[in-house]
Amino acid sequence: MGLLKRFRRQEIRADPDETMFEDALLTALLGSGKATKQMALQVPTVSGGIDLIANVVAGTPVKLYREENGKAIEVPNDPRVRLLNDETGDTLNANEFWHAMIRDYYTGKGGYAYINRVRGEIRSLHYVDESRVAVNRNTDAIFKDFDLLVDGTVYRPFDFLKLLRNTKDGAVGVPITEENAKLIEVAYQSLCFELYLVKKGGNKKGFLQSEKRLDKASMDELKQAFANLYSNSSDNVVILNNGIHFQESSNTSVEMQLNENKQSNAEEFAKIFHISTAEMGGTAGDTASLAKLAAIPLMKVIECALNRDLLLEKEKGSLYWAFDTKELLKGSMKERFDAYKTALDANFMQVDEVRFAEDMEPLGLTWIKLGLQDVLYDPKTNTIYTPNTNQMQHMTEQTLQVPQEGGETL
Repeated sequence: MGLLKRFRRQEIRADPDETMFEDALLTALLGSGKATKQMALQVPTVSGGIDLIANVVAGTPVKLYREENGKAIEVPNDPRVRLLNDETGDTLNANEFWHAMIRDYYTGKGGYAYINRVRGEIRSLHYVDESRVAVNRNTDAIFKDFDLLVDGTVYRPFDFLKLLRNTKDGAVGVPITEENAKLIEVAYQSLCFELYLVKKGGNKKGFLQSEKRLDKASMDELKQAFANLYSNSSDNVVILNNGIHFQESSNTSVEMQLNENKQSNAEEFAKIFHISTAEMGGTAGDTASLAKLAAIPLMKVIECALNRDLLLEKEKGSLYWAFDTKELLKGSMKERFDAYKTALDANFMQVDEVRFAEDMEPLGLTWIKLGLQDVLYDPKTNTIYTPNTNQMQHMTEQTLQVPQEGGETL
């Protein structure tokens, strides 16, 4: 099959769900085009939310673990760990790499990175802009398969690390510019309208009504005067002669409640990213809540992609990738210390285990506190120990004597 036959020209049809605006002002404000990646990133709430989540993901180390006898053992010296956390082997470092991948994950068809393998060993990871990636799918709805094309070169799916949002075929994802196109377009056009008002000095649009016919020279002079007024480059005054009246044809940003609409739109964008509006606005919030609702679900997507594409077939099942989210979920110092106190009092944690969780040096304490009021029972040996009296007793099965009426017992 030739390359020209791989792609079929599709007929563009109008969306039946497209809303038509008859009012000229609404059409100019809301527009009629599709939301694009560039439009979405122009909206501060969108770009800020993506950067906030990307900062959390990029700042959390990725580790490789081996599962042995039900225990997770870290594999620290694998060269792939360095590629994901420090140097990718590309012009982007690991922090820039994750930011670019996550940005394409939300606003494009997915995040794509080429896996450079030399004799089966992964040497480097190379981020590829999603706009440079084309997908050639097969026609089987059950046994799905596809090729990835970059600048005309055909690659197999295992050649790329893929982060896909709400994908249905494992090849491309669904960006927020498609799922939330109207919201992004409204926010973007609102910014454009504000820019227009600023450039025009905040003056309203309108038209002039004259009681008598003006000659061409008078009309040209009047047009130039209004052009200078709307240029916002100098202080200009327009003098209307007798019989000429100005009629407004638009509202100001205050009358249109643009500021209130921006706040409402910010709340809607916060729902998309699962981030509170306070954190979206830059106010410090609960880091653990941000991690649980926004960052960790994305980390799970990344972990599945790493387990699929960055592990050899013989390693799958015994090795796995995971983010170290311990620091994200610690909570505040008061919450952690209250939990540690409960754990110590209940004797299911020791002092050195608490110090290890807080990255402190162990004291070498192995004892467990026991109260003298407690009675200890060992179900394996059926023995009872009473610390208060320092006595050990063996529990044997005995018939329980229950007195009955008339002096008889069972």
